[in-house]
Amino acid sequence: MGTVNFSIPDDVKDAFNATFEGVNKSAIVADLMREAIERAERKAASRGAIRRIVKARSKAPVRGDAALRRARESGRP
Repeated sequence: MGTVNFSIPDDVKDAFNATFEGVNKSAIVADLMREAIERAERKAASRGAIRRIVKARSKAPVRGDAALRRARESGRP
């Protein structure tokens, strides 16, 4: 198991210690770090998806109003 050492503002440390008094703080910090990693990975995946959509959109054929209207209305009762 690794050790992490970093500085945080005193007010954050005091609030954390007061909130989680008597609880395994290392487990809480590890869970928070896992959540932060997952959030960063989701954000990176989202950015990648957006880039792919924008790239594909630039290659999409241009359609006129009439063609778009026909596409929307096709198959409707």
